[in-house]
This record gives sequence, C-alpha cells and structure tokens, in this order.
Amino acid sequence: MMFRSRRKFLIDRLDSGGLITNYYCTSKCGHCLYACSPAWDKEYIDAQTTEQNILKIKNLGCHSIHIGGGEPFLNLNGLRVVVETARALGVHIEYVETNSSWYRDKDSACQVLSTLKDVGLSTLLISISPFHNEHIPFYKVKGVIEACQAVGMKVFPWIFDFFGEIDAFDDKDTHNMKEYQSRYGGDYLRRLPTRYWIHFGGRALKTFARVLGTKRCQEILSSNKGGCRELLNVDHFHFDLFGNFIPGLCSGLSIHRNHMGHELSPEEYPIVHMLFHDGIRGLFDLISSKYEFKPSDDYMSKCHLCLDLRRHVVLDQGMTSRDLQPRAFYENV
Repeated sequence: MMFRSRRKFLIDRLDSGGLITNYYCTSKCGHCLYACSPAWDKEYIDAQTTEQNILKIKNLGCHSIHIGGGEPFLNLNGLRVVVETARALGVHIEYVETNSSWYRDKDSACQVLSTLKDVGLSTLLISISPFHNEHIPFYKVKGVIEACQAVGMKVFPWIFDFFGEIDAFDDKDTHNMKEYQSRYGGDYLRRLPTRYWIHFGGRALKTFARVLGTKRCQEILSSNKGGCRELLNVDHFHFDLFGNFIPGLCSGLSIHRNHMGHELSPEEYPIVHMLFHDGIRGLFDLISSKYEFKPSDDYMSKCHLCLDLRRHVVLDQGMTSRDLQPRAFYENV
C-alpha cells in the first residue's frame, strides 16, 4: 500500500480507560462491543501482561483504570492478581465490571468480595440491562448487590434505571428481548440507546441495524469522505489480555502495547493507517479491488461497513495483519 506524507498516527497520551482481562464470557449479549461469548477460549490476562499494560498506561499519563471483560470473575485468582498488581504499581482501580453470573449464594459471594476488598478493590460495576437478563437470572444480580452491601463494597449499578423493569419478571429465570417488547412495547429495543450509552460497534451493529435503520452502501461512502480521526480517541480506551490497545473503541482493530507512544509504521499497521488517512472510502476501494469484496445492500453506518470489510479479509480471505486482532473477535461477532 502507498501512503502520502500526511499527519502522523501517534498516540502519546491516555486519559481514561481500562483492561480487558478476558473475552470469554458466560453471555453472548446483543450489544457487546467486543463480541464476548462462551465460544471464546478460556484465556485470561497473566501477571506479566497485566504489569506491562499498566506500566504503559501509567507512562502515557493515566493513573486510574477500570477492569472489564468478558467476565473478569471467571478467574478469581487472576482477577486478584490484576488488582494487586495495579495497587503495587500505584494505579487506582475505579471499579471491576461483572455480569453477576458467578453468584451462587450470599455467603460464598461475600467471601469472594471480601478477598478482593482486602487487596484493594473498593467498587463493583454491576451490569443491569435487558441484554444481560437474556442470559443471567436477575436473582444473581440482586444477590451480588446484597453481598456488596454486606461486606462494605460500593456498587456502581449500570444502569439502575432498568432495575424495576427486569425485576417485574420472574427473577429465577432469563427473559429474551421478545418478552421485553411484549411487556413494554414493540419499540422497546429501538428506545434502549436513548436510555443509556451503547457504542455502535461489534455485535451492537447487527442488533440495532434492524430497528434504527440503514443506508445504502454508496450513500455511506459519499457522506464519509474524510479519515477516521476517532481512532485517536483516548477518553475510554482498552488494553486487552494479548497486549493489544484498541484504537477509538474500534473492536477488531489493534495496536500492540509496545508501539504506543511511537509513530506507527504503515507497513505494520496498514488497515489502521488506511482508515486514519483515507477513511472508509479508502478501505472500501482497496478491499473491493484486491480482495473481491461484495457489499451488502444496506449498512447502519460507516462502522458497520468497516466491520463487514474487515470480517471479509480476515475470515473469507485469510488475511493476517498486526492491526486485525484478535481473529476470534471476527469469528464471534
């Protein structure tokens, strides 16, 4: 690929973000940005990668992080190491995210949370949404909240606005989106993004395209002629268990930790460079001509089209590139 001399792609500071400990999850939520699911390998971030990720984050100016997944509580020993490592390196953990699937009973939950509190964890973000309730009975969520209160751990409910709606169903069972639409209106799914933050990437693109509407491929290309500058966004960054930094919350794109703080090589990161400089039009023209890509009729956004382009070259054409990682994302989205 040929690149003109233009603005350098360089990320040399970080504002706010966190670590992805694992992509393996008990759920396959319809809004999941990182396409987490039970189908992923049960890999978890190790101590060395945790330390290297946190040191890079700290060196780039960020001194507090959150911990998410996947489901971080699927490896309690690994999660404890993450919390201990952050504390030892002088980086504050704002919260750990959980879907509460690990809950069995109050006593065992209190024991788990007390162990983590003892090594420095103060706050748990507890996922509360219809998407999670499709996979996790609500009694587990309520049980984790109760256990947090019992051990003196703060609860960050994300988001509490859904509590009453979910609790109106039988809390011993799961409930799919059709049940929510039947009870709360046929436009329930369409209204969800107006009630809390959902990033339209990953699996959320397919979920919401059918209710929020789509545009013709050529219309998207015509209305998005510039480069994708959002790739430089560092307001809510993530590093994962493989040492990847995900630029601009664009799941399936990656920059290795060791290359952060330095100008990226266009030879090593051709897709990121193409998107940054030439945007979706540049990537579309390249993949259509070189990799036999045939677009669908309609897409929700340029991000939807971009994901389809990248899935094609990774899964259908067998392309491997440093900036198209991890492969399992494309297999699970």
